[in-house]
Amino acid sequence: MDANPAPRAPLRIAIAGASGLIGSELARRLQGDGHTVVRLVRREPKGAGEVRWDPEGGRVDAAGLEGVDAVVNLAGENVAERWTAERKRRIRASRVDGTRALAEAVARLARKPKVLVNASAVGIYGNRGDERVDEMSAPGGGFLAGVVRDWEAATEPAARAGVRVVLPRLGVVLTAKGGALAKLLTPFRLGAGGPIGGGGQWMSWVALDDAVDVLYLSIVDDRLSGPVNAVAGAVTNDEFVRTLGRVLNRPTILPLPAFALKLAFGEMAEETILYSQRVEHRKLTQLGYSFEHPELEGALRATLKGGEGGTA
Repeated sequence: MDANPAPRAPLRIAIAGASGLIGSELARRLQGDGHTVVRLVRREPKGAGEVRWDPEGGRVDAAGLEGVDAVVNLAGENVAERWTAERKRRIRASRVDGTRALAEAVARLARKPKVLVNASAVGIYGNRGDERVDEMSAPGGGFLAGVVRDWEAATEPAARAGVRVVLPRLGVVLTAKGGALAKLLTPFRLGAGGPIGGGGQWMSWVALDDAVDVLYLSIVDDRLSGPVNAVAGAVTNDEFVRTLGRVLNRPTILPLPAFALKLAFGEMAEETILYSQRVEHRKLTQLGYSFEHPELEGALRATLKGGEGGTA
């Protein structure tokens, strides 16, 4: 993290989504560096290290946030399921209503945190084909783009109260522990991998440890604010498939056509798997930031190191 400023005094940081894939890694790293993590939980708190909140109901125990130096929101309903009307409602409510509740609670605090880091997504850009997009690009169309646009706008109460707001727009986070990559490993290791939906669509990605690093930087570096593309690179689906096959030492000759995905998963497949987003990290570049894993093959090998399937 070359752009990281000099170390500072230990911070008290509240995290929503601290038990999730990214949140648990961020909490572990913060605590390893001597910071205190306060977890936002949906059940009854078990001690001073937890604060009650109800993201869909729009409620937060604001008193429990008094004295925190930063708030990080990583909470949100899983989008990688077939979208029924009810699931779409929950996807929106868990992000937009939960974020608005947090931002309003932060704005009311007597001693406000210095920063609200609210996770966002490159889904805001919609389907852009081969177009290169960065933080200055306009939002695209579709359900997810609309949700992400409203998700980011829900932080406005905190921004109006003078809190620095950072919106890290995450791409596909590469980790064998969960998410898109974990779901691909079994079929690829069985030799059943191949291009998805034609293979020409762009996928913007970031290794898990780099995603955590960008979130950490967003907390401690006062130069960051607003949307920040948290992606190390972008490759076509065809290139991603070939690279993963090479890392796993497996063939990648069985394509999965778009119509099959749409039949199985409907609108979700179209907007998450078949949409094309070629995202660039302009703000991080201007800051002089360097990713630990800037190339896809190196990122995959580091992520899968020691795993089954011939990884290096």
